[in-house]
Amino acid sequence: MTRSMTAFARQELHREWGTLTWEIRSVNHRYLEPHLRLPDSLRDLEGSLREKLRTSLSRGKVECTLRFVAEAGAQTLNVDQARAQEVIAAATQVRALMPDSAPLDTFQVLGWPGVLAETELDMEMIKGEALKLFDGALTDLSAGREREGTELSQLIQQRLDSISEIVAEVRVLMPKILAAQRDAMRARIEEMKIDADPMRLEQELVLIAQRADVDEEMDRLDTHVQEVRRVLAQKGPVGRRLDFLMQELNREANTLSSKSIVASTTQRAVELKVLIEQMREQIQNIE
Repeated sequence: MTRSMTAFARQELHREWGTLTWEIRSVNHRYLEPHLRLPDSLRDLEGSLREKLRTSLSRGKVECTLRFVAEAGAQTLNVDQARAQEVIAAATQVRALMPDSAPLDTFQVLGWPGVLAETELDMEMIKGEALKLFDGALTDLSAGREREGTELSQLIQQRLDSISEIVAEVRVLMPKILAAQRDAMRARIEEMKIDADPMRLEQELVLIAQRADVDEEMDRLDTHVQEVRRVLAQKGPVGRRLDFLMQELNREANTLSSKSIVASTTQRAVELKVLIEQMREQIQNIE
């Protein structure tokens, strides 16, 4: 299935410990170029994320942004009562030796090392949730690339149909064009009253017909069109192959233009090049 390189996906997860949000954007690029923006507390996920991207995508500039907001109250403060009693007991003993000292303040007790402890978030669990959420976002991104790829494929197929129609028209026109060219040359010679050698005249007409003959170009255009259709139906990355075929199609259109001897074939050659350029622009977005 043809896949585009342009897509966007967003996934968000709310839990009692906070919120995780993934945003993934991808645009066309010659190779796979991932850019990861992660919170410092989740920075060690980078290796796993890059491997997931390499497994799912082949081309494109992919920007992945993870945001983590801890829930207020998720990190609680706990008093170590045994430690606090030890501090208070020690302070009472000191006051017995120093009767004039100020009484012990509550905040002084809380500030003593080991009395107040903060409950840490389970970061390993959060990392696991972030990876699962990334999988969902990456699935959405791939689905979006496939949807756009299908649309691009349809647009290219329409232009291939138009190219085939133009090639068929030129095939029908060429015998008539060559016959008219021969008749015009004979009429011109008769008007000029030149006593031309019939054998030499026939040779010249044959040379003109050979120079104007585009059957080979028409055959190659048809072959390239069929190959583009075949590649579009393949699975996996096809963008580079399609880009090469656009070059080949354009080469044949240029040859057709250079061999043209009447305005009608010149116009059709121009139409071919316009269609090929339109396809080439769309193919720049195909993986």
